Amino acid sequence: MNDALQATLAVDCRCELGEGPQWQAQSARLYWCDILGKRLHWLDPATQVHSSFALERMTSCAAPVEDGRLLLIGENQLTLFDPKRQKQTALMAFEADNPVTRSNDARVDRHGSLWLSTMGKNAEPGAGSLYRLHRGKLHTLRSGLTIPNAICFSPKGDTAYFTDTPTGRVLRWALDDQGWPIGEPEPFADFTQTEGNPDGAVMDSHGCLWLALWGAGQVVRLNTQGQIIGRIDLPVSQPSCPAFAGADLKTLYITTAREGFSAEQLAQEPFAGSLYVVETGIAGLAEPPLHLA
Repeated sequence: MNDALQATLAVDCRCELGEGPQWQAQSARLYWCDILGKRLHWLDPATQVHSSFALERMTSCAAPVEDGRLLLIGENQLTLFDPKRQKQTALMAFEADNPVTRSNDARVDRHGSLWLSTMGKNAEPGAGSLYRLHRGKLHTLRSGLTIPNAICFSPKGDTAYFTDTPTGRVLRWALDDQGWPIGEPEPFADFTQTEGNPDGAVMDSHGCLWLALWGAGQVVRLNTQGQIIGRIDLPVSQPSCPAFAGADLKTLYITTAREGFSAEQLAQEPFAGSLYVVETGIAGLAEPPLHLA
């Protein structure tokens, strides 16, 4: 990947804030959310069928559960969703006593537990936290964050990665054999001197991290030393998160946003907020479904 790959339009959905793309291998569907639009979208890549569901609350991610359902990570509640019956069942409250926050980034780790984060609805400094949902119980890992993002895990499950987007730095955190953090996170990659801010990320099968750069219209591939070794260009400026999908996990889908755009910016980027796609030729890392018990 010496030359930049070019992402193309996959679904013209124009989300206000597209986020949280997740590949559910069991149904061969890609799911993603429009957080501010309160909708859950899905795409069947084989047939190109796309549809969406209206949701009751701002939801940032729909994580595949081992029984075929999805866990909707909402602003004040975690909810189990059965896509076939379109039935929702409340699982537990989630910062329900804090009207300032909403959910943000999330990803299932190598142990089938879910790391998930919150942030202020207006990106209030220090209002966010990072959690781990392990076997049905929610544990706080870190507080005082502003926009936690880029949650992903090394192939062996011995390292977690995340960023607090406004800092411009991606961190890595050593994990024990049960997936719990050890000590303090360490610096991994620095984007303070480059265009764009680190947002969502996903891991490939080689242990390289694919990171969306919000504001720069790019997704970059980082090696295990945090160096950029590949780049994807998008025709819109606010990519939010990538996800590998398809039977061979070599197709990368990228959610984007139009949040905060002026009328002039919307005229320049009419498809902002839509879903984009690129064939990478590199296999993603298959992620385990969420284990709730």
